[in-house]
Amino acid sequence: MHLPHLPISDAVVLGLFLFCWLFYEPMLKRLGREKNVINTDMTVIRRRWMSEMAVREVALLDGQLLGHAINSASFFASSNLILIAAAAGVLFGGKGALKGIEGLAVLAPTTTMVFQVKLGLVLITLARGLLDFIWSIRQMNYCLAAIGATPMWAPRKVLQEYAEAAGAILNPALSAFNAGVRGYYFALAAAVWLLGPVAFAVATGGAMVLLLWRQRKSPASAAVRKVRQILERQPVVYGPHVNPHDEQA
Repeated sequence: MHLPHLPISDAVVLGLFLFCWLFYEPMLKRLGREKNVINTDMTVIRRRWMSEMAVREVALLDGQLLGHAINSASFFASSNLILIAAAAGVLFGGKGALKGIEGLAVLAPTTTMVFQVKLGLVLITLARGLLDFIWSIRQMNYCLAAIGATPMWAPRKVLQEYAEAAGAILNPALSAFNAGVRGYYFALAAAVWLLGPVAFAVATGGAMVLLLWRQRKSPASAAVRKVRQILERQPVVYGPHVNPHDEQA
């Protein structure tokens, strides 16, 4: 199989993109252990959500909230699939489809093989995001079943353990949803590669800066951090249906 020869500038920027795309989440987790980031704060808030859910007499609200999240993930997954079909249509549509796109004046001149590599990167980035959305939907359905099966009249210790288990389903589910949404940032950066390596580098760096800013410095991140701090000061209040004399864990 003949591999296309990438110019050095394209190869370097591609390496930068792959590093940012593949190692963003591990880097964010490392930052979350040292400084507050919105994903870490949301992990605490979601665990508290499940703790409150476990002591509610009726968990109807929790099911509705999670159902809304499932609908959102389904919408993004459908949109992602449309974009994948469009990119695949150009990539595998034969010479006519490729020539029609290559002829656009705004695109950087390159060989057909390198052009296919660029489109292929967009396709792979979108495909990874689609898989994240699909996995998110599956996990949210598992969590929805856990909410419906909550043992309402169980002792406090059992409810606390149940809330921790439900949170261990919910957090990865919504983390996968976030990863799918984040995939759009990198798919857009990958598409900018068609304009040339300089534009590709700027778009990749811009995506990283924007994502990190939203995680740590945006007004939303400050508000989420405040919500977490309030919840950590406020203990879970058990309703009258929970025996107040049950031994706590």
